[in-house]
Amino acid sequence: MKISEKAKVININDIEGFRIGQAENTEAGTGCTVIIAENEMAAGLDVRGGGPASRESELLKPLASAKTINAVLLSGGSAFGLGAADGVMKYLEERGIGYDVGVTKVPLVCQSDLFDLTVGDAFVRPDSKMAYQACINSERKNYKDGNYGAGCGATVGKILGVSRCMKSGIGSFAIRIGELQIGAITAVNVFGDVYDAETGKKIAGLLDKDRKSLISTEDIMCENYKPVENKFVGNTAISAVLTNGKFDKTQLCKIASMAQAGYARSIAPVNTSADGDSIYALASGKTAADVDLVGTLAAKVISYSITAGVKSAKAAYGFIAYEDICDRG
Repeated sequence: MKISEKAKVININDIEGFRIGQAENTEAGTGCTVIIAENEMAAGLDVRGGGPASRESELLKPLASAKTINAVLLSGGSAFGLGAADGVMKYLEERGIGYDVGVTKVPLVCQSDLFDLTVGDAFVRPDSKMAYQACINSERKNYKDGNYGAGCGATVGKILGVSRCMKSGIGSFAIRIGELQIGAITAVNVFGDVYDAETGKKIAGLLDKDRKSLISTEDIMCENYKPVENKFVGNTAISAVLTNGKFDKTQLCKIASMAQAGYARSIAPVNTSADGDSIYALASGKTAADVDLVGTLAAKVISYSITAGVKSAKAAYGFIAYEDICDRG
């Protein structure tokens, strides 16, 4: 799946209108990634997995009153981490950013979390202090791919439990076509296997019993078609598409929906009942652009960001990473 020759690859931190910051507790194996609008941003959301953990997602439905929001937080900690957005709200309120209610301004902050409780310390989760620090870090745009932020405790290939899965991380990819900029950030924490966006080759996922090569999650599922009552619920890919395009909330919900094709191209199985697969689409409103073009490009940058999240990860917490098996997959 090649990127158009008309596109120039840029850094995710260069997209107009956004600041991205990260903070993590490396010892505990968890962290968070914040995306703050330099002014305001329109936002949409598409959720396909059966087990999402989210906060203020109702704001992004087309019938909700809010036309713009101030920040999105991607975090570890599962539902326990949803309090971390309090730190983002504190940071923004201190700077007079949010919806004016007379006595103060209420920051509008959406959040989605992934499950990383089995990676490091199950009882240490992202909290308001960590998210506040991520906001401070956004001032110097400290985002980078790998075992950072929401990707600190990310893993993939989990059908046979923690002993057979791999370490992954958070990844990004961004392009520019003329004045239009679009990119994606994905914390790659999935039930299934992961495929390279460009070559289609499997690059991460379920390991064989010797933990030396990859085997198929789907094949394992096909060995027994009886219902499984309690799958290993330790998953959820969470992403944000960022663009300087000018779109409203309804259009961004469509872009987020189209971006899910990037998940389908790079993850299998995908959107299962054990996942919480969620994609935000965020627009800073700088450049007029066609919604269908941006949706098409969103799927591509999502797929490439997933590849980056796998290839940038380092072995940690007893899990091997892509670089340990890249010649053996």
